[in-house]
Amino acid sequence: MEKIQIKIGDVKIGAGAPVSVQSMTTTPTDDVKKTVNQIKELQNAGCEIVRLAVLNRNCAEALKEIKQKTDIPLVADIHFDFRLAITAIDSGIDALRLNPGNIGGKAHVREVVKKAKKNNIPIRIGINGGSLEKYLYSNNDLSLSDKMVKSALDHIKILEDNDFNLIKVSLKSSNVMSMIEAYRKIHKLIPYPLHLGVTEAGTLRGGIIKSSIGIGALLSEGIGDTIRVSLTENPIEEVKAGFDILRALDLRKKGVNFVSCPTCGRCKINLIELAHKVEERFKNLDKPVTIATMGCPVNGPNEAKDADYGIAGAIGEGYIFKKGELVKKVKEENLLDEFEKLIYSDLN
Repeated sequence: MEKIQIKIGDVKIGAGAPVSVQSMTTTPTDDVKKTVNQIKELQNAGCEIVRLAVLNRNCAEALKEIKQKTDIPLVADIHFDFRLAITAIDSGIDALRLNPGNIGGKAHVREVVKKAKKNNIPIRIGINGGSLEKYLYSNNDLSLSDKMVKSALDHIKILEDNDFNLIKVSLKSSNVMSMIEAYRKIHKLIPYPLHLGVTEAGTLRGGIIKSSIGIGALLSEGIGDTIRVSLTENPIEEVKAGFDILRALDLRKKGVNFVSCPTCGRCKINLIELAHKVEERFKNLDKPVTIATMGCPVNGPNEAKDADYGIAGAIGEGYIFKKGELVKKVKEENLLDEFEKLIYSDLN
């Protein structure tokens, strides 16, 4: 099956395009100043597509000013009212997230599709395991993943019947295994790009674990074209976690890949503190490099020989190495400053 590629703004999605990282604003969309500020913060963190909740006409109309004041692809999240989708397109939005089955009758769907097609606006069909159609809830013969797939296919057919194929699909669930199963099934059935995510994943620690398992498992199988790590947290953390997942799978090289050993009895330095300091020191370094923090000079450089740069601790001193080769030995109190000096002198 030949896969379809779409574009949201200038971001290509699907059919071999790099996996993109998305997030969503938490500000009231009709508060233009706050929303624009958060969009820019997300963009500075590396976010490539931002979704906004459009609750009413004020929000839909505010999109025009928000779009004028930002330069990142924006997606309008619409529920129930087809008129909000029409207004969002008129306001210059780059894509819609809606389910055609819940915005009114066939005539309303045709209006939205006609407008979207004329303006080359993709539509994401967003299926959520917690808000499926009533007839699916009552069907005890289907698993949750099968219900999600059935719902998605029904919504896709509505758009296809209107000769529309600028489609992206998501099948999110708070149940990680159901989410994985649903995406695996639909991946074999449709040519459209897939947006991956574990919905309602939780707060920072638990949410990242669930998302890493769900999103990571699928991406490792070649399933998925764009992702959102949904967290009950500042959305900037979603962006960071998204790129961390992609780096771990060697799918994207944006930002630093931090490596550190788990510490052991050979360690003669406060490795936990040192590793945190290294991450803090280089958290804003937007270069595709690997930086290692190791606990001892015995195995440290060898175990991290694939890292671009690394440090290893000893009693009162530390060792700085590059590509597994020792560069210099310095006093412990000077270790981070010397390490930073070496890295930035190389990269600038």
